[in-house]
Amino acid sequence: MSVQREEQEDLPAEVVIKKIRAGEAVLVDVREPREFAFERIHGALLHPLSTFEPRAMPKTTEQVIIFHCGSGKRSRKALEAFKAATGRAGLHMAGGLGQWKAAGFPTIKINPATGDVEDSGRF
Repeated sequence: MSVQREEQEDLPAEVVIKKIRAGEAVLVDVREPREFAFERIHGALLHPLSTFEPRAMPKTTEQVIIFHCGSGKRSRKALEAFKAATGRAGLHMAGGLGQWKAAGFPTIKINPATGDVEDSGRF
């Protein structure tokens, strides 16, 4: 039964972007600051797993919190810590930023060769 529940908490990027566009979700990036500075998703809040405090998450009741990282491993840990500490439901983006980019969704990043900000657009 817990396996089915976990699968329901693992959202593909296509579902995550729909929830964000509809105003139904707050996206929380649990990668480290240097990763976030290099490339991020528009509007994502940074709460690194290394200093993660579950009770510091937004207190919204109208939006679900969706955690993401680079591949989905850290965001799963953050989700479990969040649920255990707060008793609140949450979700995470399976496949993380890698899946987001593979789906062709926009990011903001720094070009390492030029230092320029490259913004592929809002969603």
